[in-house]
Amino acid sequence: MTAATNRLPPALNIIALATFAASLSARALDPVLPHVAEDFSVSIAAAAGFAAVFAFTFAIIQPVLGATADMFGKARLMIVCLVLLGVANILGAMATSFPELFATRILAGIGSGGVFPIALGLTSDLVGPEKRQLAIGRTLMGSMSGNLLGASFSGLIGDFMGWRGVLAILGALVVLAAIAVAAGFRGADLKHPPRTSLSALAHGYRTIFTNPNARICYSAVFIEGCCVLGLFPFIAAFLFDLGETSLSIAGIVIAGFAVGGLFYTMTISRFLPRIGVKGMMLAGATLVAVQLVAVAMGPQWKLQALSLLFMGWGFYMIHGCLQVFASELSVEARATALSLHSFFFFMGQTLGPIAYGFGIQHAGKVPTLLTAAAIMVALGIVCARLLKQTRPADARPG
Repeated sequence: MTAATNRLPPALNIIALATFAASLSARALDPVLPHVAEDFSVSIAAAAGFAAVFAFTFAIIQPVLGATADMFGKARLMIVCLVLLGVANILGAMATSFPELFATRILAGIGSGGVFPIALGLTSDLVGPEKRQLAIGRTLMGSMSGNLLGASFSGLIGDFMGWRGVLAILGALVVLAAIAVAAGFRGADLKHPPRTSLSALAHGYRTIFTNPNARICYSAVFIEGCCVLGLFPFIAAFLFDLGETSLSIAGIVIAGFAVGGLFYTMTISRFLPRIGVKGMMLAGATLVAVQLVAVAMGPQWKLQALSLLFMGWGFYMIHGCLQVFASELSVEARATALSLHSFFFFMGQTLGPIAYGFGIQHAGKVPTLLTAAAIMVALGIVCARLLKQTRPADARPG
């Protein structure tokens, strides 16, 4: 398995850098939300709307970006979106009102939306199905590293420079990374699939949704986004309730999820051959459920960080499998298939904070998190039973 990993195309390193840069901003505001709420005199629930609007914008733009990437080129679109993301963060640092900051998060969602799913499309173009989960694991390593540093450093920077310093510094880093990625792609050995026409795109959508895996896969990532990522905007508030008011602590706890994701990328080559795809999905969903129960009990921050680590590991065990299934829904419209995957995933993240907020307010923290845990166990069972590895209908013979 190590030899296979060593033969992965060098261009994957450039793609990983792009996902790293985009992921720096993904959870950057979560650790500093209490201070954002205080500065603009809004509630934590209202400030948590930043996570929802970022996710909603990311989601709603996916069908357009996926089609655009299939028609005009994945690498070019990814670089443009990286620049937009960096500029949006810098503008957010200069916002003088809550609506202005809200608008910049919409722009950031558009920029981020054009990076990760397109990166998955490029990765899938470069490798065959037999090595695809390993290749996606390397791409995920870039993303998880960005999530880890973004969450942890935003808490640290927030303690010294405030939330404006967080956005300004991360914005500058993303712009610099966009320049580096553009330079790297110039010499990269990328495959260039035939440009897609509008009629071919329509055919691609039909190919995707006639595949029985599509409905299960897209429904599953929606539920994942809602039950797992929807929790994140409330982590800092949970810690505040326990008396932990340091933003650095909140950043460390949230970063535990990304550490779990990195652990997944380092262990997939060992676990996948032993327990298989079904085992990965069952084990991952169960591990997430156990950690949701642990967080519901409100342990001290060190134990919560450990729970988030195991939650991240379990989440990517099932999510990584779903990404591979999505990449095999179509060959000619692969970017579209993966963008739809992200669309449903981030729609789940959009509704997740709203659902958690409603549940916590009306039923309480513990019942809400226990319900999410039960849903995740059921999700793992359904995915393991119903998802089957099938050849895309538009795959060339041979």
